[in-house]
Amino acid sequence: MSQWLDSINLWLGANPQWLGVAVFVVACLECLTIIGIVIPGAVLLLALAVLAGSGALSLWETLLLATLGGLLGDIMSYGIGRYYHQDIHRLPVLRSHPKWLASAEEFFQRNGVISLLVGRFIGPLRPMLPTVAGMLNMPFGRFFAVSVLASVGWAVAYMLPGWATGAAFRLPLPPGFWQQAGFVVFGIGLVLGLSIWASTKRLRWASLFAALSSLALLVALMASWPRLSDLDHGLMTLVQEQRSEHLDMLMVLITRVGDWRTQLAAAVLLGVILLVGRQRRALALAIGSTLGSAIGNGLLKAIFERPRPQILLDPLGSYSFPSGHSSASFAFFLVLGVLAGREQAPRQRLTWLLVASLPALAIAMSRVYLGVHWPTDVIAGAMLASCMCAISLALVQWQKPLPAMPSKIWWLLLPSVIVMLLSITVFKLSSGLVMYQH
Repeated sequence: MSQWLDSINLWLGANPQWLGVAVFVVACLECLTIIGIVIPGAVLLLALAVLAGSGALSLWETLLLATLGGLLGDIMSYGIGRYYHQDIHRLPVLRSHPKWLASAEEFFQRNGVISLLVGRFIGPLRPMLPTVAGMLNMPFGRFFAVSVLASVGWAVAYMLPGWATGAAFRLPLPPGFWQQAGFVVFGIGLVLGLSIWASTKRLRWASLFAALSSLALLVALMASWPRLSDLDHGLMTLVQEQRSEHLDMLMVLITRVGDWRTQLAAAVLLGVILLVGRQRRALALAIGSTLGSAIGNGLLKAIFERPRPQILLDPLGSYSFPSGHSSASFAFFLVLGVLAGREQAPRQRLTWLLVASLPALAIAMSRVYLGVHWPTDVIAGAMLASCMCAISLALVQWQKPLPAMPSKIWWLLLPSVIVMLLSITVFKLSSGLVMYQH
């Protein structure tokens, strides 16, 4: 298998004009019924992303092709399920492996339309859930809308790391870039690995374990950020290379969602809905995470007084470390991810956290793209929010686990938060208030 993959990589490296087709086709196959389980699609996509980042494709072309390919795979899988209905169980491969379809059907029945979003990041379920949606006659319009969102998030999560690696090899970077990048990547990987291990082992103090590991990385960044300048400048160069007028408008829109006033309004709305719904322990989690992150961010900015990058012609006030947009957005969306994963299996809880982190990650990336924060600023903000969220969860669950929220609260909460965030963001842009706040 490894020789086969090496041969494909060598051929595409010699024929880069076919790389875009390969990204589209592999993304489609990775999301296609049965085939997505059999082929090593994740490995292929990583290799293709590295090749694309080496100069063959821009980041946005890579993400667009992966998104469209995955979306086509979803639609084809949906069509297969819609055509065969219950007879799909009789197909030769599924007859030999009934658990593939049974596990996807059980997951879909339990989580409904949201399963298409969450299950996109669970390998064995990814190609089967659209088939189940078609088999159970889910309306195509609803399926398509969720599948578009899932495809975009999936493309970013799967293609961005590989593309950035390929681009980093291509660009002339500062001499200490790779050593510093290895330090930060190792730290992030260690935090994620330890947190995932504690969660999957169902350790009683898994939340406290995650809090301590996030705090350890945050302290390491506080102690070492002056010595990570090569990493910050190298990544900033890499990101600024991708700027364009149209993307600037999109990134301004995304960064507006993370403004502290917008995040404050979202946190207040979340608190009101939880209070009205008598979800007092969930409310305590939300207050501890968002308020703790806000206070911690203000204190750290005052202590370190790190200047912002000199990308903007009119430098902003305030300080850069850590990013307030990053800490506020990660605190808010991690709370939603934690509440969504209550009373579910560890792997599904972790998947909910991953999905919930994607909007916060987009906001954090927009700060680096717009040149108002260094990469280590947004990483520190994410670690601060993760630490506060995990500590709050540990305290809330001190005596007994936090229960799942009733579905009626979710049906009120999610639309209200989405409409409010978009309304405030669009209002600010239409009013011409294009100022980047901390």
